[in-house]
Amino acid sequence: MTAHPDLSRLIQALPKAELHLHIEGTLEPELVFSLAARNGIDPGYPSVDALRAAYDFQDLQSFLDVYYAGAKVLQKERDFRDMTRAYLERAREDGVVHAEVFFDPQTHTGRGIPFDAVITGILRGLEDGQREFGITSRLILCFLRHLSEDEAFHTLSEAKPFLSEIEAVGLDSAEAGNPPEKFQKVFAAARELGLRVVAHAGEEGPASYIRSALDVLGAERIDHGVRCTEDDELVARLAREKTPLTVCPLSNVALRVFPTLADHNLPELLRRGLNVSLHSDDPAYFGGYLGENFQATAEALSLSPEDIVACAENSFRAAFLPDETRREHVRSVQTAAARA
Repeated sequence: MTAHPDLSRLIQALPKAELHLHIEGTLEPELVFSLAARNGIDPGYPSVDALRAAYDFQDLQSFLDVYYAGAKVLQKERDFRDMTRAYLERAREDGVVHAEVFFDPQTHTGRGIPFDAVITGILRGLEDGQREFGITSRLILCFLRHLSEDEAFHTLSEAKPFLSEIEAVGLDSAEAGNPPEKFQKVFAAARELGLRVVAHAGEEGPASYIRSALDVLGAERIDHGVRCTEDDELVARLAREKTPLTVCPLSNVALRVFPTLADHNLPELLRRGLNVSLHSDDPAYFGGYLGENFQATAEALSLSPEDIVACAENSFRAAFLPDETRREHVRSVQTAAARA
């Protein structure tokens, strides 16, 4: 099945916000090899094609093993800046005008890279993106849930000199066996520092993790959340409270959350009135950036133009932007849709 040309044109025309994007997950194999050569590091694979062939995952953990291994080529501030700028240049092609970017400092500090090199490089890349491509941005610090809460507290302490540059904290990495309750205290501390809260929940973890992310961590936005349909009361609550779900369809299929894209529950989420938007998660690993997520999902699930427009509008409604700016972006989506 192929999307109607008019629908493809609509997808391309719509301005979008990317709210579920791990900057380390944009590390394309070509850049891995380039940075490995620059830093004198063995990339661990004989060629770009061999590395790309390794991007065939059985579950979240099998992805994380490759993801963390690839991150070792990021050594200096310049590397983080180049990676961030490269993502934003690519995102512009998909109509991204605002990006709220996750980063995982523990992935890097755990191997001896200074926190300030990581965040300064990313921030400079974001500045490049705004200056060169007109993309506004926010930065979200994620704690790795397979590590301890004490380690998360250490990371939060390292972040304090940069709080004016960090919008929110999040929770990512291996979900199974690492419930939100494990990080209750550090999220409370982050909220006291004025940081907003998001959390991965309900991807490989059960619907109860979504409820805990809301009630225990104080999450304002749920990353993934697709397993909410296991709990009708939770779905009703999410609809009533207009809690955003940042859904990543190609990622969900790559990590076997759904067998195929045609099996994805996005249509049900939309039908039940949830604030759902589409995002690319770790696009270098999962086969597509934001435009490809829109296009492939539209084709597989026979989405209507109204569905596509709703997802683009919801991306701005869920963004950490001033109310008037958010409304302006929603109007820009509506204007673009009328012209497409």
